[in-house]
Amino acid sequence: MKKHIPYILAVILAGFGLLTFFLSTSVIFDLFGIRAKEGNYVLFVVWSNFISSIIYIFAAYGYVKGKKWTATLLGVSTLILVSAIVGLLFHANSGGIYEAKTIKAMVFRISVTLLFAIIAHFTITKKKS
Repeated sequence: MKKHIPYILAVILAGFGLLTFFLSTSVIFDLFGIRAKEGNYVLFVVWSNFISSIIYIFAAYGYVKGKKWTATLLGVSTLILVSAIVGLLFHANSGGIYEAKTIKAMVFRISVTLLFAIIAHFTITKKKS
C-alpha cells in the first residue's frame, strides 16, 4: 500500500490542478459563461490560481517520479498564493470589490497546497537525503 501513496497523491494533486486550470482559464478568457457566475472576481487572484494550477500538474509528476524539487515547487506555489491573499486583503481594505467566498477559497487552497508541500518534504525530500 505504501507504494501506491505517491500515485494517489499525484492523482489528487493533478485533479486539483486540472480543475483549477479549467476554472482560472475560464475566468481569464471568459469561457463557458463562468466569468459572469464568479461575480466580483479579483484578476490577480485568478492569475495566481492559474500559475498554481500549472505548478500542481508539475508537482504531480514530481510525486510519481519521487523528485526532490516537488516540495520546493509546492512551497513556491504556497508563497504565490499567500502573496495573492495578502494583496486581496489590501484590495478589500482599500474599498475594492470582491466576493467573500474568494477569501475562504484562498485559505482552503493555501492549506491544501501547504499540506501537499509538507507531505512531499517528508515523503520525498527527507527520504532522498
